[in-house]
Amino acid sequence: MKKQTNKNKFNPVKNMKHGDGATRFLWIFGILFILVVGRALMLGGGVTGGVPTRPVQLSFSDVLRRADDIETMDIRGRNASGTLKDGTKYTATIDYDPQLLERFSTAGATVSIDDSKGVMDHILMWFPLAFGLLFIWWIFRGLRGPSGGMGRSLMNQNPTKITTGKPKTTFRDVAGIDSEKQELSEIVDFLKNKDKYKELGARVPRGVLLSGEPGTGKTLLARAIAGEANVPFFATSGSDFSGIIVGLGVAKIKEIFEMAKRNAPCILFIDEIDAIGQRRSAHSFNDQDREQTLNQLLIEMDGFANDTGIIVIGATNRPDMLDSALLRPGRFDRQVYIDLPDMSGRRAILSLYAQRMKISPDVNLNDLARGTTGFSGADLENLLNESALHAVRNGRAEISPIDVEEARDKIIMGPRKLRKMRPEDIKLTAYHEAGHAFVSVIYSDVTDPIHKATIIPRGRALGMVQHLPIDDKVSMTLAEVRAQLSVALAGRASEQVFFGSDKITTGAESDIATATRLARYSITTAGLSERVGLPAVTQVSQFGTRGALENPSDKTAEMVDAEIRAWLDAAYKDAVKLLTKNRATVERLAQELLERETLTGEEIQEIVSGKKQGAKKTTKKAPTKKETKSNAKKSN
Repeated sequence: MKKQTNKNKFNPVKNMKHGDGATRFLWIFGILFILVVGRALMLGGGVTGGVPTRPVQLSFSDVLRRADDIETMDIRGRNASGTLKDGTKYTATIDYDPQLLERFSTAGATVSIDDSKGVMDHILMWFPLAFGLLFIWWIFRGLRGPSGGMGRSLMNQNPTKITTGKPKTTFRDVAGIDSEKQELSEIVDFLKNKDKYKELGARVPRGVLLSGEPGTGKTLLARAIAGEANVPFFATSGSDFSGIIVGLGVAKIKEIFEMAKRNAPCILFIDEIDAIGQRRSAHSFNDQDREQTLNQLLIEMDGFANDTGIIVIGATNRPDMLDSALLRPGRFDRQVYIDLPDMSGRRAILSLYAQRMKISPDVNLNDLARGTTGFSGADLENLLNESALHAVRNGRAEISPIDVEEARDKIIMGPRKLRKMRPEDIKLTAYHEAGHAFVSVIYSDVTDPIHKATIIPRGRALGMVQHLPIDDKVSMTLAEVRAQLSVALAGRASEQVFFGSDKITTGAESDIATATRLARYSITTAGLSERVGLPAVTQVSQFGTRGALENPSDKTAEMVDAEIRAWLDAAYKDAVKLLTKNRATVERLAQELLERETLTGEEIQEIVSGKKQGAKKTTKKAPTKKETKSNAKKSN
């Protein structure tokens, strides 16, 4: 058999790739360091006749006491060693003192002082310096090396995470924002028929800013524009242009625009553009790198090079934070605000997502769209997804109305709480929600129809009364405002009517906050108060979305607070009067809630009107119904 050679033996130096000088030097330096340290340690102890000798360790006091017995003393720093007159070797730690050395010499000892540096001293002195020089050499080697060095190496890591390609998403995949699609369809026409606009002398828009609430479809709309125009699409985010190395953001801006120019005409999408486009100020000298990145973006969007064929689409939730130079014509020529979908938009979005799922014909998407006021497109998609998950957990082959109802309650109020409540708390919650439901029915001509009332705990809420709007309201009359205030405070009023003033609870916290916000808005912004009048005295909100039009004086602020208190007191008295006058009806409503936990809007209407009180319709049961039902009976 042929003998195998040793060519494949591992050699940590020879087996390195050519050009990896830093790694090779580290290996060599490490090996030499180990050899030198080992040699120094071996030289640290002496041998006599092949047998190691162990010197006697003397303390400083022993050295002073036995000064006459010392034959020789070799001093190196604070360490002393030598032999006694009887031939015994010793070591000691002493305090260097010329008078002490003179005393030893007078006693007849031979004293020698070694000021030279040993091997370990040299290692400890030169090793940090050598390591620092090695690191500096590696840095300069990377910066000046081939292919752009370390700067190019960092660029090749592509921290901007650029997404490229031609999206298959089109306007057919976007629903519920028809007016915004119409506004942006012209951008598609610009990309497809660029010449006809040039003939008229029109300039193609260089940028479009999409703003709006989270989840309204800004990113989806940008992909749909690229898909409709059938042009390359480059997507990145504003935070990817920031880094720990100064100047890297500017380099990345140049790189992505150069890439886009090579593929023009194309669309460059920058999500969360406020990360690099924040407004500059005189006090932002500590963030020069971000400002340099913004300056480079401004130059690329509208600098000396015109007609690059690149349309920049930016998306942000905070357009108020962007620099004014970024928003001027020639950069972001169009600013499109994507609002939350209205009822017809929600119906279209639900229909679009419903095509991808197995939904029972019993699910009424119109009612679902009515009951999801304030939901964004992402919220509606999540609603149907939660419905599908609930259907799978319960072993159903398709999404049923029960699954949709459960998913909506979970999103609005939170998940079910499997908590064991005291019987008196359950009873009080039932009367609280019965007060809300009854006053809602009384004012049904000016308020949204009631959808259901429940005392099943969810999230932080022990119960809830839900309304189902007929359509999206853009304004409210004074009568509607006063009715809403009475409905909101009816829960606390019911506690007082049926349990007494000393039995009211903290459960009306959210109701009181809602009523206070509505009253303050109506008085300070909408001008619905005769006492305060028409001047707007709005306070500045958290993000400046509704700024103060006039700074109120102390007298005006006191008058506003007094008027809010008067509105809330009037609404509370109105709710107490209605509940007291119809005490028996409200009590029947509360007893039905205690027994059945959830009542639909139709069932509440029948109980209030006194029709079919004995008929019990089938309602959705909670997992803890038996326990809650037994606790409710105990409270009675």
